[in-house]
Amino acid sequence: MATKLAVLTSGGDAPGMNAALRSVVRAAIYRDWNVVGIARGFAGLLEEEFRPLFRRSVGGIIHRGGTMLRTARCEAFATVEGQRQALAFLERIGVDRLIVIGGDGSMAGARALAEAGLPTVTIPGTIDNDMAGTDYTIGFDSAVNTALQAVNMIRDTAYSHERIAIVEVMGRHSGHIALSTAAACGAEFVLVPELTFHMDDLTAKLRRCRYDGKKHGIIIVAEGVMSGYELAERLHAVTDYEPSITVLGYIQRGGAPSAYDVTTASRMGDLAVDIAAEPGAGHLIAMRDNRIVAVPYADIGDTKRGLDMQLYQLIDELSM
Repeated sequence: MATKLAVLTSGGDAPGMNAALRSVVRAAIYRDWNVVGIARGFAGLLEEEFRPLFRRSVGGIIHRGGTMLRTARCEAFATVEGQRQALAFLERIGVDRLIVIGGDGSMAGARALAEAGLPTVTIPGTIDNDMAGTDYTIGFDSAVNTALQAVNMIRDTAYSHERIAIVEVMGRHSGHIALSTAAACGAEFVLVPELTFHMDDLTAKLRRCRYDGKKHGIIIVAEGVMSGYELAERLHAVTDYEPSITVLGYIQRGGAPSAYDVTTASRMGDLAVDIAAEPGAGHLIAMRDNRIVAVPYADIGDTKRGLDMQLYQLIDELSM
């Protein structure tokens, strides 16, 4: 009986998901597998939304942001009943392998199905770059480059008007986007959820910059610390600064993926199909030590990827 693979994208969308999807579909077809796409993630599994995918089905999507299959969050799938319903549906349509593209929650869903007997593989896709088990997640490089492009334009106005610019980036629980954007743009200060923030440290640095003749500055704040507007209010309360505020929001998720994300997604997708062919597959396709490898779910802990504290220190050293 021919292998029949299902693929879905789940959780928040990330640039490069379409490239990963294209790679999975074409790599599977190259191996003479049948492929179906599940619409809207795990919700689509429960609502039985699927369609066959062919080589041409994924043509012209490698450069597109978002996900062709669309995505959704699904609380019902987190229950044992929901998982049994999904397994029964996949068995009924003849699917014997599943590849999931998404973040930690998506991997948890894939792992639950693997433990129930369905071979699954997860490709890490989230702009936050904080998944356990991998050094990199598809979409992060694109999100940082989008944020950097915006900050570089904001800087021109900040310099011209001799103002402090606060830029709020995404990251409710993770400061990776904020940290890398701050390093790349030469920000004076960066606020991340993982580290305690002291207003005195920020105001002291801004005063030193002004004393040295620097009359403008960039502050990057991750949304999980506080909003850019709240930070501006707190800063204005203790200084004479009246910062401008820009909230980048969902533009960090959208748009064409970077070359790095496309090539990484393509490589991860191909390896995911190879691993899915193995009996009892239950793996995360991970970046470790700059190599793409398959890591068994059982070998992945619960600890999310931490911040690069050397980079954080470098920002402080170079920002004056």
